[in-house]
Amino acid sequence: MPTEEEPTATVKLLQLLLLSTYWGMQIWVTFISSFVMDNHLNRHTYGFIQSRLVPFYLHLGSACAFFNLTIFAVHHPSDTLDDREAFQIFTLFVSVTVAAVNAQWFGQMTSDLMADMHLVEQACGLGQDIGLSSNREAYAKLSETDAKYRRLSSRLRLYRLLSSLCNLCCIGCNFSSLCYMAENLSAL
Repeated sequence: MPTEEEPTATVKLLQLLLLSTYWGMQIWVTFISSFVMDNHLNRHTYGFIQSRLVPFYLHLGSACAFFNLTIFAVHHPSDTLDDREAFQIFTLFVSVTVAAVNAQWFGQMTSDLMADMHLVEQACGLGQDIGLSSNREAYAKLSETDAKYRRLSSRLRLYRLLSSLCNLCCIGCNFSSLCYMAENLSAL
């Protein structure tokens, strides 16, 4: 039931809270916490934390994106959309779709593959070194000698890449939405 009337201050606040929550999570998870944990935690602890936090982050982000799209669509009927509003609807739809795919498929596959790799690494006495870039020779040797580990590693790289691309797409969509909101602020 789209409405042409001006949204209430509560609705505007809700949309701003949803967008800012998702944006803040994206920046924190993507650009801050991963680098801090990589430099201070051992490989398996880092992986364990990521396997618990990232699915939560991805699902919460999907929910924020969905409710942002819903609120915006309700207050912008399709027959009255200008080009900027139509682009905003498109951007929010892309964000919802990509975030949902990432949450339901890529994020889960990444966590599952990482858990399987940890089991193989533990059996070989690996995984307690600090930082993901330390002791690369041992992991390279394990990859050369263990076909299962090599397959898991290859699939993990693929799913991490796809998940990262989805995440960057959602960051771009949210940045566009933030720009749209900033352009439409009447005052600070």
